[in-house]
Amino acid sequence: MLCDIFVFFRRLCNEGLNKLAVYCLLFTLWTWCEAQSDSGTPVIQLRLAGEKRKHYEGRVEVFYNGEWGTVCDDDFSFSAAQVVCRELGFIDAESWSPSAKYGKGEGRIWLDNVHCSGGEKSLAQCESNGFGVSDCKHSEDVGVVCTQKRIPGFKFIRTQGNGEEGVNVQVEDVRIRATYSQRKRIPITEGFLEVKDGGKWRQICNRDWTEMNSRVICGMYGFPGEKRFNTRPYKLLATRRKKNYWGFSVNCTGNEADLSDCKLGHEIELKGNSTCQEGMPVVISCIPGRAFAPSVSTGFRKAYRIEQPLVRLRGGAMIGEGRVEVLKNGEWGTVCDDNWNIRAATVVCRELGFGSAKEALTGARMGQGIGPVHMNEVECSGFEKSLTECYFNRDALGCSHEEDAAVKCNVPAMGFHNRLRLSGGRNPYEGRVEVLAERNGSLVWGTVCSESWGTMEAMVVCKQLGLGFASHAFQETWYWQGDSSADNVVMSGVRCSGTELTLDQCLHHGKHIDCPKGGGRFAAGVSCTQTAPDLVLSSQVVEQTSYLEDRPMYALQCAQEERCLSSSADKADSTSYRRLFRFSSQIHNNGQSDFRPRAGHQSWIWHECHRHFHSMEVFTHYDLLSLNGTKVAEGHKASFCLEDTHCDEGIQKRYECANFGAQGITVGCWDTYRHDIDCQWIDITDVLPGDYIFQVVINPNYEVAESDYTNNIMKCRCRYDGHRIWTYNCHIGENRNTQVLSSSSHLL
Repeated sequence: MLCDIFVFFRRLCNEGLNKLAVYCLLFTLWTWCEAQSDSGTPVIQLRLAGEKRKHYEGRVEVFYNGEWGTVCDDDFSFSAAQVVCRELGFIDAESWSPSAKYGKGEGRIWLDNVHCSGGEKSLAQCESNGFGVSDCKHSEDVGVVCTQKRIPGFKFIRTQGNGEEGVNVQVEDVRIRATYSQRKRIPITEGFLEVKDGGKWRQICNRDWTEMNSRVICGMYGFPGEKRFNTRPYKLLATRRKKNYWGFSVNCTGNEADLSDCKLGHEIELKGNSTCQEGMPVVISCIPGRAFAPSVSTGFRKAYRIEQPLVRLRGGAMIGEGRVEVLKNGEWGTVCDDNWNIRAATVVCRELGFGSAKEALTGARMGQGIGPVHMNEVECSGFEKSLTECYFNRDALGCSHEEDAAVKCNVPAMGFHNRLRLSGGRNPYEGRVEVLAERNGSLVWGTVCSESWGTMEAMVVCKQLGLGFASHAFQETWYWQGDSSADNVVMSGVRCSGTELTLDQCLHHGKHIDCPKGGGRFAAGVSCTQTAPDLVLSSQVVEQTSYLEDRPMYALQCAQEERCLSSSADKADSTSYRRLFRFSSQIHNNGQSDFRPRAGHQSWIWHECHRHFHSMEVFTHYDLLSLNGTKVAEGHKASFCLEDTHCDEGIQKRYECANFGAQGITVGCWDTYRHDIDCQWIDITDVLPGDYIFQVVINPNYEVAESDYTNNIMKCRCRYDGHRIWTYNCHIGENRNTQVLSSSSHLL
């Protein structure tokens, strides 16, 4: 039909009509005809659209006959998803989804009953009912998830659909190209913006460039915002460099998580340097978050005001990811995932000094929090300085911690993973730790002394390499054949708190190595895992079950053998009594994997008196402290039996101690140590009446890795009058903050 119109117009021109009047229309129609004449199939254009998506996934939309429409999920297959993704410039497809997963589209449903072999170059080449022939509704719109990697040298079709509803920016890659004077700086925060299209790096003309565009680029690269820069040196550089401009402008709103989410602007005619008259290539300058500010720039760090944070992330393996928690009236709580989207997630990320959000996670994907649910149905414009400025429903009725919202943020490329490696392991997640260190003016690989090496140090290694959490820390690695040229110890005395971004940020001996055992078989090693458990004590159960018991020494023989009484009991008469502060402990696993003792069955210790195995030397510490923090009495709880006492509805118990069974706590289950069990107490026989602090610490020696250690401590106020005892105001870890800014209570 279109080709017939083209022939008609050409005949009119030959008959002497004004050729200029129809030239543009002829040229457009000729392009379409030429494209169709090769294959006999219509030329279409595709895009991904919809709700709660990343730039490489979404509802499949087709531009045909001057109108955008959707594709029905009837007979759609993975092969069809592969054709869609490759037509969009991605290497392959990962999956596809029916039933309007990314929301219902609008307008026509262009294709139905699509059958592809997977080798087609365009979705239009696949068999179907024909364009516009469909019996579907938009509730059947199909979506796809593509691999993030682009096809090298791919040339995108951009001849259609560039109106107000235009296509998104499609390029192979994006980079900030620093000038020679700044290329050694980490992270790279400033330079010319370049996009890779058709296998070549090209600049963008800055005439139509906006601050909103810069905001998106900075967010992509892990920076919370853009900043001003000196244009003079860049103008000088631009005049000397050979220019190779990209042929389009860009339209971003500032809320996009990636340049691929921005709209393609108008086409720019490529004619040498005149492409960007009175302009120059776009320059990007970003401000890094506090954690990533260059260490040499002390003045830069001083620019940040240290204030009480109102938002924090917990439970994530990597920097810039975790469960979102907010502070209200001095108490930390979570955010319900109702309406949780990439816009709200980006507000959180930028507030915390990261870039835009890569992902807005729902369904407690970063583990369940504790305490109240402070926010529900959050709606952000995207430009708020804090999540607490967004609109939200203050009534979180019906929201449980199973719906806790979380985020994954873009963070700057710091090159941390290049300074560390694992060697000799059976898979990429384990091995001997080898560090790149400077020795005699050159960089060499070497091992880490395993003396004092533990879970916290292993956690930092796994985080630095992007491998998640530590599952084990090894002090002997003879069974892993590492690189023999890296056997020498180059790092010793390593002690980490767990918050460090790299191993060299931990305390260590520096250049003066002290490692009596040496490296080789005694070098430090780790194994990493993507998920970890998270134990949390129920403070409510402790408050409800606290009481005093006076128990005779003759009934405490086993407890004394296991060192569950104070030292004065060693000299006590068998007819005397001990005063015991008793309580129950209910310990939940709120993490993403089961809590298992590190030691295997063969290493468990049999205790004849109580006739049970201890799978952990110390599982909990119980302490009574004075108000100034001095310890006045203590107890401890060896893990004689870790099992699933109860579980949330729908979760099956997996661990039972009977018959020498497997020990552990399943995700969503809890283990209860009842108040009437031996050692479930603190011996306060020698304690004077008064006000105290009662403290419980789970997994105190970090023997087993967890996703969050900050919630392993419970503190209560405690009053003892010589006859009775009360516990009150119990709270977990940092869940209650006594040094609250006056602003925090009214912001939420």
